[in-house]
Amino acid sequence: MSQQINLFNPIFLKQKKVFTALPMAEALGVIVAGALLLTWYAGQRVADLERSAEAGKIMLADRERRLAEANKQFAPRQKSATVASDLAQAEVELRSLRQVESVLRDGTLGNAAGYAEYFRAFSRQNVNGLWLTGASIVGAGNDIGLQGRAMQPTLIPAYISRLKSEPVMRGKSFATLDISRPEVQPQQQSQPLPAAAPPAGATPAAAPALAAAPAATPAPFVQFSLQSTAVARTEQ
Repeated sequence: MSQQINLFNPIFLKQKKVFTALPMAEALGVIVAGALLLTWYAGQRVADLERSAEAGKIMLADRERRLAEANKQFAPRQKSATVASDLAQAEVELRSLRQVESVLRDGTLGNAAGYAEYFRAFSRQNVNGLWLTGASIVGAGNDIGLQGRAMQPTLIPAYISRLKSEPVMRGKSFATLDISRPEVQPQQQSQPLPAAAPPAGATPAAAPALAAAPAATPAPFVQFSLQSTAVARTEQ
């Protein structure tokens, strides 16, 4: 009868040593070298930061010096009572001038632009056979009066219609129109008529009488009078 006996035992195998002195020394050298490299890099960074901080201190000191010099040159002045009084008076005068400007624009005191444009309008809108003999403008042009003559009464409405087309006459209308035909008085004779000589021996007659005055005749034209009023405008 045969039997197999296993004589292999793992404890008898040669064990491999991992943590020997040489690998540990190499690892320690790598660690020391890395630490030294980090220390050198940190020192360089600290030196750079110190140089930047020193440059910043110098720049800050220079700017503080310039600020101090500027404060000395442009020191804040004390508020002057005279200047404050002059400023208050100037503001009062400015408000007064603005009020005067507003009154002038409203036309309360009259027409600030003058009346030349009215007379230009009267001259531009001329009608053959019609002429003006007088004109009156009151205040800011709110009351306009025209007097004139026309060869025919029908020319007057045409003249009024043409006047309304003028920009200066916008917003105004003629409220009254008077038309009349005057009478022309012929020249009267003031010299006495010659009388016949009285016969011889006759009594002298009384002083000769004046010649009878001729009757008045209608004029070949009509005279008119226009009076305008400003049209009231209401804003909705």
